[in-house]
Amino acid sequence: MRMSKLLMPTLREVPAEAEIASHKLMLRAGMIRKLASGIYSYLPLGLRVERKIEQIVREEMDKAGALELLMPALLPAEAYMQSGRWEIFGPSMFKMKDRYERDFCLGPTHEELFTQTAIDNIRSYKEYPMTMYQIQHKYRDEGRPRFGVIRSREFVMKDAYSFDLSEEGLDRSYQAMYKAYCNVFNRLGLDFTIVDADSGAMGGSGSQEFMVKSPVGEDGIAYCDDCGYAANYEKAECVPTEVECPEGDLDMEMIHTPNAHTIEELVEFMGAKPYNFVKTIIYKADDKFIAAMVRGDRDVNEVKLKNLVGCVDDLELAEPFEVKRITNAEVGFAGPVGLQIPVYVDKEVELMKNFIVGANQTDMHYKNVNIGKDFTPFMIADIRVICPGDKCPRCGKEIKAAQGIEVGHIFKLGTKYSKALGLKAQTETGEEKDVIMGCYGIGVTRCLAASIEQNNDENGIIWPVAIAPYEAVVVPVNAKSEEQTALAEEIYKELSDAGIEALIDDRNERPGVKFKDSDLIGIPVRIVVGKKCGEGIVEYKERTAAEAVEKTVSQAVKDVISFIKSNK
Repeated sequence: MRMSKLLMPTLREVPAEAEIASHKLMLRAGMIRKLASGIYSYLPLGLRVERKIEQIVREEMDKAGALELLMPALLPAEAYMQSGRWEIFGPSMFKMKDRYERDFCLGPTHEELFTQTAIDNIRSYKEYPMTMYQIQHKYRDEGRPRFGVIRSREFVMKDAYSFDLSEEGLDRSYQAMYKAYCNVFNRLGLDFTIVDADSGAMGGSGSQEFMVKSPVGEDGIAYCDDCGYAANYEKAECVPTEVECPEGDLDMEMIHTPNAHTIEELVEFMGAKPYNFVKTIIYKADDKFIAAMVRGDRDVNEVKLKNLVGCVDDLELAEPFEVKRITNAEVGFAGPVGLQIPVYVDKEVELMKNFIVGANQTDMHYKNVNIGKDFTPFMIADIRVICPGDKCPRCGKEIKAAQGIEVGHIFKLGTKYSKALGLKAQTETGEEKDVIMGCYGIGVTRCLAASIEQNNDENGIIWPVAIAPYEAVVVPVNAKSEEQTALAEEIYKELSDAGIEALIDDRNERPGVKFKDSDLIGIPVRIVVGKKCGEGIVEYKERTAAEAVEKTVSQAVKDVISFIKSNK
């Protein structure tokens, strides 16, 4: 490809809208352009990278025995209504009506439609197990699109679904996808971590995420260097830790705490430690209200709480007026004593004695409160967020924390969707049973951004060879020099004939502009044809190398071919 003919609108200035490296560099390298909030067009360079990621995913899925098909993006509502997710997705689903007032949506995910495909097209139990997949655009009306294509409203995703007749079969399908995912992310050159995860709106039991560690990641990862344990913050199991509490069988006592609404204000007012307090937080869970209690220096894990309560729709903080109606007090003074709603208590609170809670009266708290004596919880369970320094639930050593970008997620769905939609199979003995499903997703466009987050420097993108938009570039320093241009054309042809995806920078630009663009768009290796071309000498430079090296033309070409082929 001749760069004079390439649509590559590079930018020298960092766009004001961009917050993170991948967003800045995708805009500066002319890979994407914003159409609306969370909606982007892919220009030629960006599309080439995205297509290469797709192809790697496709090759590994095919190798694992999965069958590719393609579903519509515009989907009828019926299947989502059958599964109950028409309401569960809430405002994040793009919903619309056709001219006949029938309900449709833009597909946020396709579990229901793949289940229906199996109902309509799999004729015999002999066709199981089967795994089907697609690479398709998905649509979610994000409340706050951000970070470019990492959290956008339209994105490309590979979603696959396995269908089995036994739990053992599901385990085999799940492991096949697990292996395929490891192969995909290794080929993409991503440094990834596999963590236990929550299944969220997808449902099911077993669930693991493939996370790329990054300080801009929106997901917290708890991990242990000693035993290898890793889990998403939403899923990470917390080991209860005892703290120093006032001793003795003390009687509950009400105390006046004027204007002390927060733990920080209470600590200062009472001269106690944050862990001597227990927070009581009022939530609305679907159409009912509940209370959650965690130690004063801890936070409620709302995903754990939502799963524990069994919310069908949303778990959200109660509005101040609702808190006042339930507790008869302003926000900040809620407590479990006498509360007429279910109280869920974290396991750590169970280890405490004589702690301090709100008294359900404005400006008042109780001290010396004890479970069983002063109030009875509805349930005691792990409902808190894990913290760095906590004990690893597997080996007891210290937990560490990092942020990560989720690029893949695999679920054991079980019979959630087959039961809802009626997917059954008649076995060889004539027994009819629900088909057992798995679900496996890869964020294709997220992988692109995650790769840039892990592979960049002050000069631009550093693409792994496997997904670089072009693999090599030949740069004649002086486009007006016939000698340099002729040699550059010969090298370009030789590389192209050898199967290298090469660019030739035939633009009438200054050398510095050409070099900056080459580094910005992340071409893995460069040959520069300059003043020594008459002697058969050129400069060879890999994108990550500090300096260029002079080589003969034949050696430079040979080294480019070797470098590309050994790094694919």
